[in-house]
Amino acid sequence: MKTRLVNIAAGLGVAIACATVVHAGELTDRIASGKSIRIGFANEEPFAFPDSNNQPVGFVNAIALGVLKQMGYNNIETVVTDWGGLIPGLQSGRFDMATGGLYILKSRCESVTFSEPLAKVTDALIVKAGNPKGLTNYGDIATKGAMMVTGIGYSNIEQAKKAGVPETQIMQVPGQTEILAAVEAGRADAGASGYLLSQSVAAKSGGKLEVTDPDAMPESTHNWVSIAFRDSDKDFVEKFNEAQKKYVGTPEMMKAVKAYGYDAKLLPGDKVAEWVCANR
Repeated sequence: MKTRLVNIAAGLGVAIACATVVHAGELTDRIASGKSIRIGFANEEPFAFPDSNNQPVGFVNAIALGVLKQMGYNNIETVVTDWGGLIPGLQSGRFDMATGGLYILKSRCESVTFSEPLAKVTDALIVKAGNPKGLTNYGDIATKGAMMVTGIGYSNIEQAKKAGVPETQIMQVPGQTEILAAVEAGRADAGASGYLLSQSVAAKSGGKLEVTDPDAMPESTHNWVSIAFRDSDKDFVEKFNEAQKKYVGTPEMMKAVKAYGYDAKLLPGDKVAEWVCANR
């Protein structure tokens, strides 16, 4: 009987060991073998982009590196790719984390595992200092008969139309330089773009323009930025999320991302990746 118990215990030990091996993902194994953690991103300023020395900068990279440092990882390798290559590159094993500023979307959740959100991004309006017409969202533009300017092909056009803004009140221009010029000259009452881009445009006006509160925009314009991992690395993602929760919003993090326009308005709030996957 004693021999049989020993054999059972030995068998259980083997089973547990095997389960552990199965549970450990590719990234965990890679780290255990002393290899670097490879982060992949495109040239998407201010989210994630390479500096002149090909080092990872941008607020998503800053947060990712800060979290990894909290976890005790400093052996990091940079892989720069194009935007369309982020998820394929992750899946093919070219890199281990996609830090390129990806929105959590249902379609993407079918292919990768996202960390918990690290930023909430939405639209905002660029208006003259003091906001003389009191424009805070697309609904205000529609009801007050204001003229809106945005970039050709920008998603803001669709969002404005959903809120009832007619095409006759939407001016389309090539890009941010023209948006700035139209609002400064009074040809448009408000410029519409993403909050970060709006901040960048307004900053070039020398105080003539300001940016509205992004929280006043429709909920449908809210998206959450995250870091993508392979589905096989869920064990690592769980540990990453624990460290990220302790890091995001701290003075150390806010200092690291300040240069990229990330402020308290971009903190992710209480939405979790599972909810965003189901609702975006």
